[in-house]
Amino acid sequence: MSVLSQKTIKSNISISGVGLHSGLKANLIIKPANPNTGIIFKRSDIKTNNIIIPNVYNVSSAVLCTTISNEYGVSVSTIEHLMGALFGMGIDNALIEIDSQEVPILDGSAKLFVEKINNVGIQSSDAPIKVIKIEKKVIFKDGEKLISLEPSKISLDIDFELKYENQLIGDQRNLIKVYESDLTEVYNSRTFCLYEDIEKLKEMNLAKGGSLDNAVVVKGNEILNKGGLRNEKEFVNHKILDCMGDLYLSGYKIIGKVVCSRGGHKLTNQLLREVFSNKENFSLLEIKEKNIPHAFINKAQLRSIA
Repeated sequence: MSVLSQKTIKSNISISGVGLHSGLKANLIIKPANPNTGIIFKRSDIKTNNIIIPNVYNVSSAVLCTTISNEYGVSVSTIEHLMGALFGMGIDNALIEIDSQEVPILDGSAKLFVEKINNVGIQSSDAPIKVIKIEKKVIFKDGEKLISLEPSKISLDIDFELKYENQLIGDQRNLIKVYESDLTEVYNSRTFCLYEDIEKLKEMNLAKGGSLDNAVVVKGNEILNKGGLRNEKEFVNHKILDCMGDLYLSGYKIIGKVVCSRGGHKLTNQLLREVFSNKENFSLLEIKEKNIPHAFINKAQLRSIA
């Protein structure tokens, strides 16, 4: 399988579960798609105007999850774990049919998505991969929160730091090379919350489907989940998974370095908007070197800014 060509999955993937925030059951089918299709969501429970493109400008909410909407107000939320799996696995083209408003949370990670992709296999095409190369450093700040994207030679690095007053979480930092590192621990890391925040989330009409089966809950210096953490840096690794999924809303694989402190969905979206606000910040490349392993999706989606 050439690392220089666009890829899709070999056959359909079916997944069912509940939405973390809505609590609604959802049935999801990921289907193969032709080269240059990109990633497309389709609300199968709605008969018309049901196509939603995971595009940076289609993000309608970034509060505790990433929600995308089309011009008719049809939306899909909590897409970041699935998008992170597709990004890391190099899937450029796929049609995702879903019969509800929220992607199933599963176990709170991308583990099952990755397993399902590996089980069905990946299909390569003759269409060449393309990427976006960062040419100038772009920074976005929001109080103590900071995220930047700067030039890199041939890789996408994510250097992520989180800071919590809770002593068990504390300060964690990790750096991964998306195209080179073993991403298993990133894929397997679950979403998390503080025990004292659960009531606040419910008051916000969120976390209706949350449980110890799909989120790590921290109470004081204790992990309430049986078995504890899956890896030493599970908290920051999950943030990296989220960041990967949100970066894929650029519509491109990226050559650059992300540095983030105290970030989240909103900050990553704001960063991408800053990047695309000036054409001097980036360039589009057709990759020919054999050491670049991932693909570009759907140039047409962002033609207006390219």
